[in-house]
Amino acid sequence: MKSILQDDEICLRALEPTDLDILYEWENDTSLWDIGNTIAPYSREQLWEYLQGYDGDIYKSHQLRLMVVLKSSGESIGTIDFYDFDPFNSRAAIGILIAPQYQGKGYGKQALRLAKEYATEYVGLRQCVALIPIENTHSYKLFLSEGFSVSGIFKEWLRIGRRYVDVYIMQAFN
Repeated sequence: MKSILQDDEICLRALEPTDLDILYEWENDTSLWDIGNTIAPYSREQLWEYLQGYDGDIYKSHQLRLMVVLKSSGESIGTIDFYDFDPFNSRAAIGILIAPQYQGKGYGKQALRLAKEYATEYVGLRQCVALIPIENTHSYKLFLSEGFSVSGIFKEWLRIGRRYVDVYIMQAFN
């Protein structure tokens, strides 16, 4: 059976209650907070409630989180998030996290390609936008390689420690 949510090495799947431990690890890794909007740790209870209440309906919650999983082992190695979904204008923001030990192996590229294809074919997105800190050259190159281009720059958009950094606004159109 062919699925748009997988290739030979990885698959994208819905959140499961068994994701609690890995989400707890990633959400509380302060080295990752600079690329998101997190400024405080999450408790297991908060994440459990999130998992229990999560229904994966992008049209209702205006977001969709998919786990990136290695098919060979079943291990979760990252997440893809669609957020700020705007059904009227057929667009959403997209973000990706690949666990540090799995970076540089092409999994991010594969996951982004699968997510874009799914968003186009099944959600009906016309465009995706990603906000990438200018210093994050790996993410910048990843999104470029998957058809995103720079549409602009938000000046001093993201606070990292005591300083503010510029962020690329990157878009891909379907």
